[in-house]
Amino acid sequence: MAHDSNQEQSSSRKGGLRTMPFIIANEVLEKISSSGLQSNMVIYLTREYHMANATAAVIMLAWGAVSNITPIFGAFLSDSYLGRFRTIAFATISCLVGLTLMWLTVMIPGAKPQPSSPATPHHMFLLFLALAFISIGSAGVRPCSIPFGADQFTEGNTRDRERTLRVYFNCYYASVGLSFIIASTVVVYVQDRFGWKVGFAVPVTLIVASASMFMAGSPMYVKVRSHGSTLTGFGRVVAAAVRNRGVDLEKRDLAFDYERGSSEVFLMPSDKLRFLNRACIRRYAGEPRVCTVEQVEDLKSVIGVLPLWSAGIMVSLVMSQQFGPLQAEAMNRRLGGRFTIPAGSFSVFQLLTMTLLSGCYDSYILPAVSKLSGRPARLTLKQRMGIGVLISTVSTAVAALVEAKRRRTAAERMSALWLVPQYALVGLAEAFSVIGQVEFFYVALPRTMSSYAVALWTLGLGVSNLIGTAVVKAVQAATARRGRPGWLATDLDEGHYDYYYWVLTAMGVVDFFYFLFCSWAYGEEVRKKPWEVEGEALVEEQSH
Repeated sequence: MAHDSNQEQSSSRKGGLRTMPFIIANEVLEKISSSGLQSNMVIYLTREYHMANATAAVIMLAWGAVSNITPIFGAFLSDSYLGRFRTIAFATISCLVGLTLMWLTVMIPGAKPQPSSPATPHHMFLLFLALAFISIGSAGVRPCSIPFGADQFTEGNTRDRERTLRVYFNCYYASVGLSFIIASTVVVYVQDRFGWKVGFAVPVTLIVASASMFMAGSPMYVKVRSHGSTLTGFGRVVAAAVRNRGVDLEKRDLAFDYERGSSEVFLMPSDKLRFLNRACIRRYAGEPRVCTVEQVEDLKSVIGVLPLWSAGIMVSLVMSQQFGPLQAEAMNRRLGGRFTIPAGSFSVFQLLTMTLLSGCYDSYILPAVSKLSGRPARLTLKQRMGIGVLISTVSTAVAALVEAKRRRTAAERMSALWLVPQYALVGLAEAFSVIGQVEFFYVALPRTMSSYAVALWTLGLGVSNLIGTAVVKAVQAATARRGRPGWLATDLDEGHYDYYYWVLTAMGVVDFFYFLFCSWAYGEEVRKKPWEVEGEALVEEQSH
């Protein structure tokens, strides 16, 4: 008991708002560095590696898939073995190695193709090696940053902590959106104005600053200890349920239990996915425990969110489209006669919309709506996700209409500002869907799986990249026949990118109705499980 008291006192001296500058600064600088590289990467591949538009887009989608799928493994290592602090530290070093290798592709003579020469296997090896290290870094940083920040707020009652976390999620995404804006404007402008040597040196410098800021706050962090492999426990649940498949769940004398600390509390498991309830049944007195109600219900919560997770993949697919910069290059990007907007910077309109909505949602928008309606206004997390799905579908329809107009007026060099509405709509969809998804996963999944909340979202991004790659290849293969250039031709005026966007719109309509069904099937949102006591945290380091 004395040890627990000392632990609580030490924990209270750590964490809180004072850690946020270090955590947020680390995330902002890391995002600027990685996004500053990614924003112009399609143009870098087409100009310097002499790739076709479709080939460059496929490589970027494949890289995005790897970078977004691997965080599920980073979440597993974090929650099961390393802890979030160590995972973020190791991953940041990997990002630094990858960004440095990418910088070396332009600094070392012969590391990239010569003008008008195709890329050799050696060129591609160095390129892919750099991308691989960046992906490994993403595997650790992406799933752990948000939960690590949330770990710093362990005090207060349930209502206060929910309010704090909601504000934290919105502020976090507003800061991340700001970092994307800087990456898409300042970093891309440096790359266009001063060349790739200086442009790729900027991300390397920023990732060094990111690592330094994160490590500087180490003495103040609450560092939640890893809990062992939750997935192993899930395997035992499935095995026990299969082994007890002959047990009649309708019997009244069945005993269900779960264990918290050393005290035993008997509860009835929920009626959802009832076949799993057999895993925590005691068939006779004194039978060794294999699984607990807690483990069974945790597995149910993971299975329960998967349909809604899959319904959000289409939003991620729309967000990951690679053809916007190529469209912007074919349009008039001049402002006021002197300044030319870099083609890779048009995503700033998406990021600006997302950042403004994220930052103002709780502080200004909801209070204003509540005042006008005369009653408290609050969207549920599922409603936010559904609105995002619908808006993303509208954005692809707008993109199709704008591209059709561009093709009709190609000779007149239509203003690239016509691309702003589709980017802004994607930003709105991201603000509603992504933040809603991450917060929904965070509260629906077991606390021991907090890192999986972001990992599930990034896994959806990865799956969307794979689907996007398949769609691009299928569309081009189906339309580039008998000497025709296809819808996704390298010359935009010879292709029909507007038809491609209509294909995405049709997919979005189907996905919206699928989301409505999944939302109905999931039922009421569950905010808290009986064994998850607010403010409970295992602190890895008490005082160093």
